Amino acid sequence: MITLAAMSHHTAPLEVRERLAITADALPGLLTRGRATFGASVLIGTCNRLELYVPGARDPSEVLDFLAHELDADFDTVERHFRVAHADDAVRHLYAVAAGVDSMVIGETEVLGQVRNAFSAMVAAGADNSVLSRLFHTAIRTGRRARNETGIGEHALSVSAIAAQQARDLFPDLAHASVLIVGAGEAAKLAAESLTGYGAQNITFINRTLDRADALAQALGGRAVPFAQLTDALEAADIVVAASGSPDPLFSATMVSTVVARREGAPLLLVDIALPRDFGTGVRDVQGVRYFDLDDLQAIAARNNNARLAEVDDVRAIVDEETARFVAWYEQLQVVPTIAALTDRAEAVRQAEVAKTLRRLKLDGAERTHVEELTDVLTKAIIRQLLHDPITSLRERGDRDVYVEALRSLFRLDDVEDADDALEDA
Repeated sequence: MITLAAMSHHTAPLEVRERLAITADALPGLLTRGRATFGASVLIGTCNRLELYVPGARDPSEVLDFLAHELDADFDTVERHFRVAHADDAVRHLYAVAAGVDSMVIGETEVLGQVRNAFSAMVAAGADNSVLSRLFHTAIRTGRRARNETGIGEHALSVSAIAAQQARDLFPDLAHASVLIVGAGEAAKLAAESLTGYGAQNITFINRTLDRADALAQALGGRAVPFAQLTDALEAADIVVAASGSPDPLFSATMVSTVVARREGAPLLLVDIALPRDFGTGVRDVQGVRYFDLDDLQAIAARNNNARLAEVDDVRAIVDEETARFVAWYEQLQVVPTIAALTDRAEAVRQAEVAKTLRRLKLDGAERTHVEELTDVLTKAIIRQLLHDPITSLRERGDRDVYVEALRSLFRLDDVEDADDALEDA
């Protein structure tokens, strides 16, 4: 059915994953060679995993040898860090990946996009087939189900996302809230992206270097103001995310208290993700202020992670359900040709015996036509009744491989097909 060779953060340290990574430029060639070798291939490549899926029950050494050649690595390294799985286990693993329960960060949303990108790359390289296409379509569906039917993705874990969620809790309509981002580094950028993702539109960026604040404002939408306007910017804001990297606090408790007094009771959210902190001692105690620092956010992250972990069993149940559905589809796929061969075999025997009987009766004209019609109806009904139970059992039983093999042997279906092939070749 499916063979998987997978390396991830579970099986390999970062330095190994870095060394065995596949670049975007190299991916199409690998997929093309994978198709030539296995008939089809698809690869998921991220910073935390590298997974090759190919159709059929392949010997582990065959797949690992292919990967060793493609990754320019020795076979022992690949064998040490890649795990090979087949059939149900391979399907279940992919569904768990898409659902976010095999990730380093449980419930992450990015991995579903990575699964989708892997499928697109396979199609673009012409390395797809019906089984792998169906597998990845259903993996994407499983990932969506997990997020729609459970809370696996509802509780933010990153500092920037938690900061944005705190803002949305205080200001449900962020489009009408004024946001101040203090700093222009990566943390400030991630926080701004999270806030815009939740609908924030009125964002002001401030930094000691105005050019850097302006660059961030142009990239994310918003405006930049000179650092000299820090107090005015604080007074105008409803939400402040501070990530300046300053060695000393930028906002004292006195400064914040003075600003709050001018705001006439309007709520003010201060999220301090700087280290050292941008807000001085005592800011947390200012009336009218909600204040979070990194310790607060990390405590929320821990609670959120526990909440996500509580959803894992429900997600696993969805994964198991979808795996069973895919396996049933695949088994039906294998059963259909056997059922068709059986019915064709029975029909060929029926027609031959009806023709032989009619010749022996030596009937002519209307009498022959009448007998032929009756015989045709009768023999078709007999064949249909005889084949009904075997075909039903073939479709319903879980051990279909045994049934398929037995049925093909009992009715010598392979002998018939070999004979047909020989006639066609002749």
